[in-house]
Amino acid sequence: MEVFETARLGPVTLRNRVIKAATSEGMTPDALVTDDLIEYHRRPAAGGVGMTTVAYCAVAPEGRTERRQIWMRPEAVPGLRRLTDAVHAEGAAASAQLGHAGPVADASSNRVPAVSAGRFFNPLGMAFTKVATAEDIERITRAHAEAARLAVESGFDAVEIHLGHNYLASSFLSPRLNRREDGYGGPIENRAKVALGIARAVRDEVGDRIAITAKLNMRDGVRGGLEIDDSLHVARGLQEEGTVDALELTAGSSLLNPMYLFRGEMPIPEFAASYKLPMRIGLRMFGKRFLRAYPYQDTYLLEHARRFRAELDLPLILLGGITDRATMDTAMAEGFEFVAMARALLREPDLVNRIAADPSTPSLCIHCNRCVPTVYRGTHCPLVPQPD
Repeated sequence: MEVFETARLGPVTLRNRVIKAATSEGMTPDALVTDDLIEYHRRPAAGGVGMTTVAYCAVAPEGRTERRQIWMRPEAVPGLRRLTDAVHAEGAAASAQLGHAGPVADASSNRVPAVSAGRFFNPLGMAFTKVATAEDIERITRAHAEAARLAVESGFDAVEIHLGHNYLASSFLSPRLNRREDGYGGPIENRAKVALGIARAVRDEVGDRIAITAKLNMRDGVRGGLEIDDSLHVARGLQEEGTVDALELTAGSSLLNPMYLFRGEMPIPEFAASYKLPMRIGLRMFGKRFLRAYPYQDTYLLEHARRFRAELDLPLILLGGITDRATMDTAMAEGFEFVAMARALLREPDLVNRIAADPSTPSLCIHCNRCVPTVYRGTHCPLVPQPD
């Protein structure tokens, strides 16, 4: 495979195998699309990616990580259609990341309890989570299907089902967060029911009208969390049921160990400044315990992802440390059908076009992670000069 050849993703043809990964934008103050959000995705589309991913489109009001995020409802469709039209005009495809934040939701911001596999105190919302009932699971599963239908109406070419980072479905997968004694707890066969059921509902709703991908943790990166063997069980289930066209492999817990995904420097002062009191003080005092730093290296999720590539026939998307032509070529040589880029494109939205023109083009991203807390303020990479 060659990264700049056209590629099939389910029913969709992409102009190349590079996907802009979902990165929270912080540009929807009224939980609706803005011109800033459209421009945010138009730029990497014009810059050469095959597809850009809008993040984050919650399937229910309480499924938002905070109140300003888009949640999928008819009122959101016109703005989302403007966004997909702008992306399509640049020759790229558009994907909507659909999910329910579960325990990662900020209950104080959303003004409704955060829902999780189990009950525990969530420092993000300074409140205890609500244990999801069977009725909650059924409602949220239906909400994913309805959100996917609205994504079709909005002109999206694909949806990405969020099954990672200890969001709701991922909280059920985690032995640490899921200690239930009903049919959704215990062995992985039970803990996987929510994730597999959501994917099945989305496929049943949209059929092959659009592509369906899923973002799945390989491991949570926390003691007692999801590990690779159990994650492979989920991946095999998705493959066997034919509910997804590709799987994006990720890692880390937004709730317990967020930097396990990002790698690189840890800008604690910038993170603390993004939160209100008392979280701001807590992060300044104890941030190094929660925001643990991990050294950056290219293709840093490849070692774990190799096991998935060896055991699955399903198309896979390699994420993590894809910054230049060499890392893209490594992914292709290892048998991955697509690569996903995030921080490098925040630094340089036109990077893909420049790599295509000159394979020796380096990325200017220095993995400082100062872009990560900026999403709460609706800004971009702080190293990029912004217009007045």
